[in-house]
Amino acid sequence: MPSAIENGAKSNGHSAAAKPYPPGVHVPSLTFFDSSHSQEIDWDTQRKHISFIVRSGVHGIVLAGTNGEAFPLSRTEKQELVRLTRKIATEEGRPELSITLGTTGTSTRDVLADCSAAKEAGADFVLVLVASFFHFALNKDAICEYFEEVADGSPLPVLIYNFPSVAAGLDITSPMLDRLAKHPNIVGVKAAKVTRVAASHKPQQFSALAGQSDWLIPALSEAQKLQYTLAVCELGFGEGGINGTKWVVAELLGYPAEARDCRRPYPKFVSKERQQWILDQVRVLEAEETRLNKLAAR
Repeated sequence: MPSAIENGAKSNGHSAAAKPYPPGVHVPSLTFFDSSHSQEIDWDTQRKHISFIVRSGVHGIVLAGTNGEAFPLSRTEKQELVRLTRKIATEEGRPELSITLGTTGTSTRDVLADCSAAKEAGADFVLVLVASFFHFALNKDAICEYFEEVADGSPLPVLIYNFPSVAAGLDITSPMLDRLAKHPNIVGVKAAKVTRVAASHKPQQFSALAGQSDWLIPALSEAQKLQYTLAVCELGFGEGGINGTKWVVAELLGYPAEARDCRRPYPKFVSKERQQWILDQVRVLEAEETRLNKLAAR
């Protein structure tokens, strides 16, 4: 009997190039949980946060990425996040807002199931991390074959997510990216070799996405003064970790205190000293945003 991968590749074979990844700013959304023992998604806070992102004018939203705590989320929860985001975007007059959903799994089969679920829920792209449980067996060819098989079977265009620190150190090298860029259903890479990829590939065919905001302006090669401010803020998010990022966003946007923790076993962000430190880092950017909003309102 044919495998699930074979079935996927046959039914979703891609002879024509997928639609390119849209240019612009695609913001990763946090996922907020309640304070119950089971830490269910706090849908009231989640709606507020997604509405805030949509209204900010970004070009797309990334759900269930690293900061969105992809791995602790169930497939059903990820689908519900996509549906909620599409509903809010439609309510806000932006029904075509690009939605990218992070996939997870320990096998190609699992990841393909996530890709199909993303399509069913209404996502536009999938963000695919290498399945690294058997990292000791994955050489460069095996990693490339994994992404090619996922892209063959995925009903949505694939964005490669290269993040060695959460994938047992597995790194996708530049020659590997050159190989994967030839696949018609792979549209880009996030957080890897941004400068070289941008220099080697047209964004309409294979995009290079910076994974951190301190890359934003260097990627655009302008507005250096604003970049300095953004780089200071990025230190807060980087050193604060996912729990610190969630805590400071919730603090500044007035979200409930009980909705600020990551799903366990990720530790809570409870140090008063650390809380004050990250607030001080991020408020630099808050002040700059206030100034720019006043200028735009004139």
